[in-house]
Amino acid sequence: FCLENTDPRTRGRGIQLLSQVLLQCYSLLQEKEVLHLVLFYESRLQDHHLVIPSVLQGLRALSMCEVLSPGLAVSVLKAIFQEIHVQSLLQLDRHTVYSIITNFMNTREEELKGLGADFTFGFIQVMDGEKDPRNLLVAFQIVHDLIAKDYALGPFVEELFEVTSCYFPVDFTPPPNDPHGIQREDLILGLRAVLASTPQFAEFLLPLLIEKLDSELQSAKLDSLQTLTACCAIYGQKELQEFLPSLWSSLRREVFQTASEKIESECLAALHALSACLSCSVLSSDSEDLLDSFLSSILQDCRHHLCEPDMKLVWPSAKLLQAAAGASLRTFHRITHSVLPLLLEQYTKHTQSSQRRTILEMLLGFLELQQKWGHVEEDESTLLPFQAPVCSVVFSALTDPSVQLQLVGIKALTVLGSLQGFLSSSDLELVVDHLIRLTLHEEDSQSSEAAMEAAGSLAPTYPKVFSGRMVPRLEEELQSGRAGKGESYHNHCSLQQRCLQALAAVSTHTSIVRETVPVLLQHLQKVQKGAEARNTQDVVSVCQSLHRVALQCQQDAEGCWYFHHTVVPCLLAMAVQAAMEESTHTLPGKALLEEEVLAAMIPVISAATTHLSPELAAQSVSHVVPLFLEGEVSFLPQNSFPCSFRPFGEGECLEAQRRLVALLMAFVCSLPRNVAIPQQEWLLRELLALSCSCDCPFTATAAAKCFAGLVNKHPAGQQLDEILQLAVNRMEPSLAEGPCRTQALTLLLWVTKALVLRYHPLSSCLTDKLLGLLGDAELGPAAADGFSLLMAESPDVLHKGCHADVRIMFRQRFFTDNVPKLVQGFHGAGPDVKANYLKGLSHVLNYLPKPVLVTELPTLLSLLLEALSCSDRVVQLSTLSCLHPLLLEAPQIMSLHVDTLVTKFLNLTSSPTMAVRIAALRCAHALTSLPTTVLLPYKGRVIRALAKPLDDKKRLVRKEAVAARGEWYVEVAAEGV
Repeated sequence: FCLENTDPRTRGRGIQLLSQVLLQCYSLLQEKEVLHLVLFYESRLQDHHLVIPSVLQGLRALSMCEVLSPGLAVSVLKAIFQEIHVQSLLQLDRHTVYSIITNFMNTREEELKGLGADFTFGFIQVMDGEKDPRNLLVAFQIVHDLIAKDYALGPFVEELFEVTSCYFPVDFTPPPNDPHGIQREDLILGLRAVLASTPQFAEFLLPLLIEKLDSELQSAKLDSLQTLTACCAIYGQKELQEFLPSLWSSLRREVFQTASEKIESECLAALHALSACLSCSVLSSDSEDLLDSFLSSILQDCRHHLCEPDMKLVWPSAKLLQAAAGASLRTFHRITHSVLPLLLEQYTKHTQSSQRRTILEMLLGFLELQQKWGHVEEDESTLLPFQAPVCSVVFSALTDPSVQLQLVGIKALTVLGSLQGFLSSSDLELVVDHLIRLTLHEEDSQSSEAAMEAAGSLAPTYPKVFSGRMVPRLEEELQSGRAGKGESYHNHCSLQQRCLQALAAVSTHTSIVRETVPVLLQHLQKVQKGAEARNTQDVVSVCQSLHRVALQCQQDAEGCWYFHHTVVPCLLAMAVQAAMEESTHTLPGKALLEEEVLAAMIPVISAATTHLSPELAAQSVSHVVPLFLEGEVSFLPQNSFPCSFRPFGEGECLEAQRRLVALLMAFVCSLPRNVAIPQQEWLLRELLALSCSCDCPFTATAAAKCFAGLVNKHPAGQQLDEILQLAVNRMEPSLAEGPCRTQALTLLLWVTKALVLRYHPLSSCLTDKLLGLLGDAELGPAAADGFSLLMAESPDVLHKGCHADVRIMFRQRFFTDNVPKLVQGFHGAGPDVKANYLKGLSHVLNYLPKPVLVTELPTLLSLLLEALSCSDRVVQLSTLSCLHPLLLEAPQIMSLHVDTLVTKFLNLTSSPTMAVRIAALRCAHALTSLPTTVLLPYKGRVIRALAKPLDDKKRLVRKEAVAARGEWYVEVAAEGV
């Protein structure tokens, strides 16, 4: 009845119902049913305009039917093209038309191609005048598919270009709170894909791009340059020939005149793309070589600027030349052959270091381009004829008094060394000599460090030269003993320090590592036998160098194993020797037993162990664990010790030996998880006993960390449950009372962390024990700080680098489980321990990912604001660091508490603690991200209050005060007006 009703509204409702049904069940229709429905809907396209939207919805449903008879897709589209003026429809109905076309193009491509250029013309009529960005994204995709899938464009190429290029450059600003999420960049990329999809658009597009390049609108320039770069990927000489002079003129002008780094960068990218396009074009025998003439224009317009006395346009010209030269090997040969002699001549001509540095930096740019092409045969290399003058220029820069010129020279030296066959053997020796001189004797640390890095970069390429020439020189300097005549003690120490750093830096090849490691270990043995006060720092320096070598060896299996089986036993032997001598009182005060030294040895052993294969790690662990449990020293070098090694034994005389548990921790906690540890249960029990009973905080903490590291990797099961129960039974009485409460808390923290990371069920029980300790007058502050330990990344154990079992999002899970308990505990706590709960909460929030924190902010903000009133500076600092990013990321929520925030922050700018004053000023600065209407009532008060820290005695505080006050003056005032 509805479909035949004379009232168009009633007919429309009937067709709407039918279309809605079809959209739900189109996949169930049979071929004859689809045919009947298509014919019906086609006839309805001539109906009243009120009916058309529902008709289009029905056709959209039918366009998705797989049983559509051949020819029906063409019939539907012809009917739409003939009967519907698409641009007079509403946005949703126009989108429906685009969807119908897209569906047919995806499923009936050959049928549509049978229409020839009529299909293209029909779509041009459909799209012409489209303004809605949602529809444009679909329309751009249809045009791109028309071209990419070789639909016939016929005589309508220009019309198709016009109907799309009218949107170039895209000028669209999405409305606030746009639910569709369409950004300007989406439209730009969609349109660019169309414009750069076919060379047939070139004759129309290139004049348009040149016109927009000459405009004053920055966004139009950028869009034009990026589109030109994209077009060069499909264009050839034929398309570019007519427009090359104009394109080059526009690009040159922009690079010479623009103040925008972005536009300059895009100009250089476009020039590079143009040169590459011309380089790839295939020439016929009678065609002009456009690349040659194009490069001639570039050289003619840029080369002479390199010789100008004021050097005003030197850098823009050099950048243009390098952009073109980097496009292909051919462009590199042509431009470098012309420019390189000129640069070498200019370097000799100029005498000022600043001018020479500029010229050498340009020369360096061309040398780096040679790297791009890899190894080139000698007869093809552009640089080989200039080998002698280039080396001469670079070597002269290395001896110049100017540090900045030296640094550029060192970079150039590194590039020359990377060019295979460029440096002769005599040049290489000179290179090494220069690097040694700069490393050891150059006063400026920048040059010294750069020379070390250069040596490390070149050593893998020339291992024999560096191991035969540089390593012996460094060893000689290192072993020279005391300061020479006329040499100060400080300078001698500095020289030794540089030798150690250089030995580590150059150890980037296994053959060199085999030379440098014995030198470092020999020096370590020499230093630890001395009696000077500086021995501790000297040993730490050697350990730092060994650590760097260990890190550099990790990716090479051979070097990693050599370092491990050479260094680890040696360090253990030296430490055991020192501990035994201390135990027998033969040589007290050994540097190797200092906490600082042991802490420096831990990363060396850890880095030497983490990358071992399971087989080699198992071989090593079979020696190290018996050493600590049974005193088995036979695998150690020089193993004639004065007494037995019993680090887990009792007695005050064994205190020095017990300290070495830190080294055991470094080793066993860095092993891969699939490496079985011999006598592990015995080891765990000894570590547990030591961690709870030892009076030395360093030793007790090391034992607790070692225990936790092993527990974290221990396979789940009865053995783990038993050892954990043993730990709980040991901790509980010690936490309750007695002299070892602090040690028990330390163990509790590390074991809790080990279990939290792996989501072990016992972790919640241990966390509850920790929460209970927040109310303890003696242990409460330390327990609160322990929440930072639970959430932070540990540097030596329990992190992914040492193969710990770390589950994703453990921090979010810890937050969800425990923050409500912290809040509840705070509200029920006495006034003397409330600060402990606030401190624990602030530590947890500080390590929580900010997006998670923002979602929880409304429930926690009042507590955070209360924490700012706490007298504990750690709580204040932690809370301020937590609030700072929230001011930037959640301004609407923070605005609700602006009065309290302003008051608290301004009060804390007068804190006696410098770090708190700085953090408060940063938060006051971040307040300017809140809405201006919220801030205006506080502007005068804040600016007056921020005048006081401008006179703070600490420079860093004054710096933050200037930044904050300036932002309040400028931003709040400007936005308010």
